[in-house]
Amino acid sequence: FSGADLVNLVNEAALMAARIGRSVVNMIDFENAKDKVMMGAERRSMVLTADQKEKTAYHEAGHAIVGLSLPQCDPVYKATIIPRGGALGMVVSLPEIDRLNWHKSECEEKLAMTMAGKAAEIIKYGEENVSNGPAGDIQQASGLARAMVLRWGMSVKVGDVDYSEAHEGYSGNAAGFSVSANTKELIEDEVKRFIQEAYDKAHAILTKKHKEWERLAEGLLEYETLTGDQIKRVMQGEDPEAEDSEDDTKKSGGPPSLTAIPKTKPRSKSSDDADLAAEPT
Repeated sequence: FSGADLVNLVNEAALMAARIGRSVVNMIDFENAKDKVMMGAERRSMVLTADQKEKTAYHEAGHAIVGLSLPQCDPVYKATIIPRGGALGMVVSLPEIDRLNWHKSECEEKLAMTMAGKAAEIIKYGEENVSNGPAGDIQQASGLARAMVLRWGMSVKVGDVDYSEAHEGYSGNAAGFSVSANTKELIEDEVKRFIQEAYDKAHAILTKKHKEWERLAEGLLEYETLTGDQIKRVMQGEDPEAEDSEDDTKKSGGPPSLTAIPKTKPRSKSSDDADLAAEPT
């Protein structure tokens, strides 16, 4: 987050607290504000059928399972089937440190996580019933695979040649130089190979972890939104709403981490607070 992003986050948190008539901002307000800034505003007014919710849950559960199974993927922060922005659901991963570069193995695992949504739909419903839900995933995977081949020299067959100007042509920039038909065919074959290998890897992981995947999909249908820790508990068949503080104590043998969200209690209002409190809307 930049300084401007943090200002926006704090303002959103203050507005959320004011809307429900509180004069103080709690950690839950910051958490909700962060979700709004990162994932877009919730569209709870959108009506989804039970079938649409189920397909979205299995799609997003596929992303989360594969992301948690591959060590070089960024940690899964949250999964939701509540429509946000232009998506019916999403899985958000956050890097633990600033990412300054990409390695080939990291790109391949990122591709696998991206293609996991389509793999999940095909495993669950069959190839004939796959939806257009993976459209954004396919676009994202194609962009990453083309960057690997055209700009980053990660394809042995294409070699260490910078086709960055040709890469601009895929974005609609006509100024980029053209390549021969044979080279273009070779590039597209390599892009397809990277994406297909990623899909196959995701398919194999979901097949192997079918039970955990089913549990997570059912958990999303019940709770709609799950944090990274809750996702891990659901995969193990545990209650996702177990106290985070208890988990921290068991793991560390001491008090919970300072990064854990505190369980706040309503503060008794003083006469000053009563005068300053906003009226509920």
